[in-house]
Amino acid sequence: MTNEKALVRFNATRHGVLSRNAVLPWEDADEYGALLAAFREEHAPQGPTEEHLVEELAGIVWRKRRLRLAEAAAHRAGLYKTMQSYSDTASSALAHLHGQVTDGVRAAVRDTPADTAEALRDLKSDEAMTRRAWELTASRRNDRYEAALAALREDTRGWWSERLTCDPEDLDEGEAPYEADADHLRRFIETQVMPWYGGRRTELEHRSLIREQAFGESLKGDKLEVLARYEVHLDRKMERMLTMLMRLKELRTAPAPEGRGDT
Repeated sequence: MTNEKALVRFNATRHGVLSRNAVLPWEDADEYGALLAAFREEHAPQGPTEEHLVEELAGIVWRKRRLRLAEAAAHRAGLYKTMQSYSDTASSALAHLHGQVTDGVRAAVRDTPADTAEALRDLKSDEAMTRRAWELTASRRNDRYEAALAALREDTRGWWSERLTCDPEDLDEGEAPYEADADHLRRFIETQVMPWYGGRRTELEHRSLIREQAFGESLKGDKLEVLARYEVHLDRKMERMLTMLMRLKELRTAPAPEGRGDT
């Protein structure tokens, strides 16, 4: 930036009556000064009235910029809430599929398509291991329970161990406790693990819906409505300022009426 341009920005901000309070402490005064200087260059105001109207125009555009920041902030705040553990965003997105949601919305929003593809591949591999364990529980092997247990993923074995040690009072109504044998392990895989895989697959295959739901829920209609009304107010004010400015310029540049000759 040349010294001359910097001086123009400084003067545009310093000498304007309205400009002294236009920029908030955390905002960029140079950026506002450049905006005001651009309006001054476009309209070439003459006199305090036209200067005032040009300042009004710059202030309106500056406040409209704040509206964009406020709107983006409202979206981010709303999106943050949808990504909390208590959010039912993912369940809402997949309600029409009647799918069991396993992971919530965070990964659906943050993961790339490549991440999702990798997760699907891992799921397919994990499910194959579980199906192999399920088949072993019905085999004729003497060690079918031990073999099936060894075939499971480590985290699935941990899940099974938790179910074995679960307090009967913590069981769902009608749910029978498990015992450490092949038949009970088979029931656990059929009623707990395999349905989980089904829900997980549904979620991964429809992450785009979850993302849309999350971003849609982040739009806080009540807050945005207030912002929209304020923007309409600014637009109308800007239109009035432009009309007044153009009218003054027309009056200033209009030829003087011809005088009457002496009789």
